[in-house]
Amino acid sequence: MIERRAAFHALHRAGRPLLLPNAWDHASAAALAARGHPAIGTTSLGVAATAGLPDGTAATAGETLALARRLARMPVLLSVDVEAGFSDDPVEVAEYVAELAGAGVVGINLEDGRADGTLADTEVAAAKIVAVKAAVPELFVNARTDTWWLGVDDPLPQTLARARAYRLAGADGIFVPGTVDLATLRILTERIDAPVNALYQPGGPGLAELGGAGAARVSTGSLLFRAALGAALAAADAVRDGGSTMPGGLPSYAEVQALVLTDGD
Repeated sequence: MIERRAAFHALHRAGRPLLLPNAWDHASAAALAARGHPAIGTTSLGVAATAGLPDGTAATAGETLALARRLARMPVLLSVDVEAGFSDDPVEVAEYVAELAGAGVVGINLEDGRADGTLADTEVAAAKIVAVKAAVPELFVNARTDTWWLGVDDPLPQTLARARAYRLAGADGIFVPGTVDLATLRILTERIDAPVNALYQPGGPGLAELGGAGAARVSTGSLLFRAALGAALAAADAVRDGGSTMPGGLPSYAEVQALVLTDGD
């Protein structure tokens, strides 16, 4: 596991970002692994929606752990979105993350956004990072700050201050979703002394452009889950309306079955 975690760290290169696609179940993760992605993340929205639960409310600790245990058996590096750690108690967060690490997870996303739409106190968020790194030192902790995501006033100085605090706490990377402005991203990557994770947004800069601004990792977040849901609705509408056009790239029954049979068991 030490070698696998080191390999995940090494994939984060400023200017040559790791594309981390985010899966929500076994089939989506297996399909992404089969396409050659060396590392896969999970999306908390996809995991929550699949379970019929709300995202961002600490409701899916059990579902997230169960999924991680299934996906960690695959020959791919796995990072797990744990929202805000499913607890406000740093000790409980560390114990939970240690279970993930024991299952074979190499990294986590740990966010400072709260269910009520506000940011957690910097000290509280940092304390969780300290506890996690004390429990699993080699685990890649990607500290997500929701300064842009939640629309706070003047987000740049707040982002930089939180990034400094999270790095001092032991965070290995900093995730700043919500901004894809390249000039802003370049400031972030120049001033944050850690790999910076950008969130890809449709219509925004591409992977190469984000890398050119210094990003070391680009995540898809809930995009793939929402795209799959949209494709399912489009297919259902086509059948109902008598159309013959289906979304392109549909895998066959046999191809999906093969994903289950070749997941590393």
